[in-house]
Amino acid sequence: MCRENIVRMFAGFFILASLALAHYYSPLFLYFPAFVGLNLLQSSFTHFCPLEIILKKLGFEGCKN
Repeated sequence: MCRENIVRMFAGFFILASLALAHYYSPLFLYFPAFVGLNLLQSSFTHFCPLEIILKKLGFEGCKN
């Protein structure tokens, strides 16, 4: 699996998990998907994504077009 797909998978998982936690425990968990969304937005402009840097150091390859 390539880095870009892993980043998308992590973002989707964290958003869905936070929404479930907000529904069952506290609406304060809605701050986390907002943070994930803001990070995705800024990374689309700056190309800086901490998770992608970590995955690159772990040896995951980028997607081939």
